[in-house]
Amino acid sequence: MASQSFSAATLPPRMSYEEFLDWCDEDTLAEWVDGQVVMTSPASFRHQVVADFLVQTLGIYVQQQQLGQIISAPFQMKLSAPRSGREPDVLFISQEHLDRLKGTYLDGPADLAVEVVSPESRLRDRGEKLAEYEMGGVREYWIIDPEQHRVDYYVLANDGRYERRRADTQGVYRSEVVAGF
Repeated sequence: MASQSFSAATLPPRMSYEEFLDWCDEDTLAEWVDGQVVMTSPASFRHQVVADFLVQTLGIYVQQQQLGQIISAPFQMKLSAPRSGREPDVLFISQEHLDRLKGTYLDGPADLAVEVVSPESRLRDRGEKLAEYEMGGVREYWIIDPEQHRVDYYVLANDGRYERRRADTQGVYRSEVVAGF
């Protein structure tokens, strides 16, 4: 396949994931969903503070426990069912799934995906992405909403559907995917 150059204004109506990766660079705020490019807005300062805190905290823990790899956005997670290339704010890939890591994307579901909600992403994070991550096999999905002071935790059950989990009586949530966190 020949590499093609597209600007945001001249995007074709549909493109393959490979064409998307050729077109998209680190500074392009876009995701790929079933052949279409979805442009996104820049993150707010508040969003970045929350995401960076989580990357640092989870990163140190995962590294010390040798559990796998933490990756922050922008880094694509390619799912095959449904066909999408999304950029969760934080990804955890367990040791057993590190072979999914490619040069510019994760080829398959993360073990944990975290989205920090922005006003423009609220419906996408709680709707489209929730459904895509569930169907795509992301084992645990956290939705952190700093504006509403709310966090939702979802764990993939044996039937392939997300079950919403809650923090314990002390307000602590214990991850089922990141052992001991």
